[in-house]
Amino acid sequence: MQLADASTAGSAAGSTASTTAATASPARPPRVCFVNLGAVAALDSGHDDHPVGGEEVQHALLASAFAAKGWDVSLVTHDLGQADGARIDGVRVHGCYAPHAGWPGLRFITPRWTGLHAALRRADADVYYTSCAGSLIGQVALFAQLHQRRTVFRIASDTDCVPARVLVGTARERALYHWGLRRCDVVLAQTPLQVDLMQQHHRIAAALAPMLIDLPEDTAAIQHAPRDIDVLWVANLRALKRPEMLVEAARQLPHLKFHLVGGATEAEPEVAERVTQAARDVPNLTLHGRRGYRDTLTLFARARVFVSTSHTEGFPNTFLQAWAHEVPSVSFFDPDGLVARHGLGARIDAFEALVQAIDRLSSDPTHHAHAAQACRTFMRTRYRRDALLAPYEQAFMTLHSGPTDDRTGARPCLA
Repeated sequence: MQLADASTAGSAAGSTASTTAATASPARPPRVCFVNLGAVAALDSGHDDHPVGGEEVQHALLASAFAAKGWDVSLVTHDLGQADGARIDGVRVHGCYAPHAGWPGLRFITPRWTGLHAALRRADADVYYTSCAGSLIGQVALFAQLHQRRTVFRIASDTDCVPARVLVGTARERALYHWGLRRCDVVLAQTPLQVDLMQQHHRIAAALAPMLIDLPEDTAAIQHAPRDIDVLWVANLRALKRPEMLVEAARQLPHLKFHLVGGATEAEPEVAERVTQAARDVPNLTLHGRRGYRDTLTLFARARVFVSTSHTEGFPNTFLQAWAHEVPSVSFFDPDGLVARHGLGARIDAFEALVQAIDRLSSDPTHHAHAAQACRTFMRTRYRRDALLAPYEQAFMTLHSGPTDDRTGARPCLA
């Protein structure tokens, strides 16, 4: 796969990577463990029936990219039947527990916490990396603290930065999140806004680390691809994503072909039920259900317009996937104001404006061609491989040269 990211990443990478670590380079790259319970489904196409979101994709891309550079990379994830320690795309994968294993009320401790702890030990990394608000960062930070390892946390959504808005279900999970956040060695952010929010609400200095993206290798094929999907919507079916709004837009624009990709979530199965019910009398709307990561990319290659109806986001993978395939976006959210500044589609603030923007981009060839050209120019000039990995690599290397690791690479044994 070809990887790229924002050219601004390199200059932002070292702004606040660590205030305590030394700057000398270690003798070897650190052993890095990425911790994301669903990422194996993004890394391995054999698990397309399991849910994959933006952060699962990000962990898989990051792990594969560093493995390709020759680093010792591991991934701690759900046990989906893969052999423990097996290498997938160069990444050593350790399963911690099956998604639904254990008894309610007890499974948070065993097998979930005990299984996670055991998998982290088997990974035996110098640096542990995770993302998203939740109890996981508290568990990982505690493990690292007990074993003199280092921890990196990457903000996944603007809501991760604001205590009153954090999207974490229980008081226990919120407490573990805030406890772990304050004990991370490095906090990385997707956008300057997240840097500001983290400083404002937590007094934590975060460094910029923009998103990774799979760039299509055959750009000529992208430009000449048949665009038989007028409007594409991709996300897990959660209330905050507001998929019913896409269904209603399809109803009001019967001359356009709408495709909705997304599966039910364990926490909100009723959202998928509502969408299915609402779509029954909308013949121009195709419901795909859950699709694998690579299958979804093929749909982006067929689309003319990408739509996001979510009312809150971080920096969605889907925006980059759309722009990489020269598909303008229509959304209620404009990450860093990029859509408005670069003409990458339309940012709207009401349902009526959503319908109008979709209709214009889909039906006006000149307007669509200008927006598609803007997407092509933006991705080619602003995204490249070196800048992609620079902030992550600097954070990992700086932590590795800190006081818990000598120049020979010796460290406490986890065996």
